[in-house]
Amino acid sequence: MTDEEAETEDAAAETEADETEGVQDGDFVKLAYTARTVENDQLVDTTDPEVAEEEGIDQEGQEFAPRTIVLGEGHIFDSVEDDVRGKEVGDTGTVVVPAAEAFGEYDEDDVRTLSAEKIPEDDRHPGAQVQIDGEEGFVNTIIGGRARVDFNHPLAGDDVEYDYEIVDVVTDEVEKASGLFEMFFDIAPEMHIETDEVEEETMVEPDEDADEDAEPEFETEVVEKRSLYVESVPQLQMNQQWMFGKQQVAQQIMSHVDVDRVVVQEIIDGGGMGGMMGGMGGMMGGMGGEGADAEAVEEALEEADVDADEIAAELDEE
Repeated sequence: MTDEEAETEDAAAETEADETEGVQDGDFVKLAYTARTVENDQLVDTTDPEVAEEEGIDQEGQEFAPRTIVLGEGHIFDSVEDDVRGKEVGDTGTVVVPAAEAFGEYDEDDVRTLSAEKIPEDDRHPGAQVQIDGEEGFVNTIIGGRARVDFNHPLAGDDVEYDYEIVDVVTDEVEKASGLFEMFFDIAPEMHIETDEVEEETMVEPDEDADEDAEPEFETEVVEKRSLYVESVPQLQMNQQWMFGKQQVAQQIMSHVDVDRVVVQEIIDGGGMGGMMGGMGGMMGGMGGEGADAEAVEEALEEADVDADEIAAELDEE
C-alpha cells in the first residue's frame, strides 16, 4: 500500500468515526422539548412545567419533565429523530415536522354528514367530541335531523415545530425501564431488578434410536433469570393499554432492557384500620383452638380499644 493510499484509508476511517459520534439508534435519550403548531403557535406537547403553567394546563396527576425515548424506535417523529441522531448531551435543535408526518393532511372527505340520532343527545352541539362507529370526531353543525361531523385529527394540516434539548443518555437498566414505563403509560412506578433462580421445564432430547411416536419427555431445571419487579399502582391497574396489551409492552421492555422477565407485584399496605382488623383476625382465629385463654382475649380487646361486652351484646341481638 502506498503512502497516498494509506492516507486516504485513514481519512475514510476518521470520517466514519465522525459519523458515528453522538447519540445513535438504540440509545436511551432523555429529551426536553416543546412542540407548537407553526401557523397558530398552539401548544401540542411539552415537558416544561413552566410552559404548561403558562398555557393553563392542569398539572394534577401529570408530571412535566424530560422524557426518555429509544432513538430509532419511532417514539418521536422521524424528522426529530433524524435531527437528534449524532448530537451530544447538551445540544439543542429546532425541527419543523410537516403536517403529513405529524397529524396528517386535512382531508375534506373526512367531514361527513350523518343522522343526528347517531350522536348522544348531550353532545348535539358544535364543538362536541363524539365517537361514531369507532371513529373520533368533532361536531361542526347540527341542522334539523342532520349533523356535520369532522373526523380529521384536530391538528390535521398543521406543521409542528419542535424545540428540544438532549438532557442525558440513560445507561442504568432500572432508569431505562422506568423511562419506558413513563413513555408508554405516563406513569413511573417503583421498580428494581433482581437475579432469581427459577424452575423451568425443558424438553429432553430423544435418543437416536427412540420411538418417533413417543411422547416428548420434559425435565425441570433451575435457571437464573434477571427479573424486573414493578410495583403495581392503581394508575397502572386502570390503564387500558396495560390491561389489554401488557404482554406486548413487557416484550418491548425486555427487548430494550437487559431482563428476562417482568414481574408486576401488587402491594397491600398493612397500616391503618386494615392492619388492626388483620391483627384481630389472627387473634380471633386463635380463640378457636383448644385451651383458649379468656383473660388474654379480653386483655387483647382492651389494647385494641374494643369493648368486649358491647361486642357480646351485639352478637346476642343478631
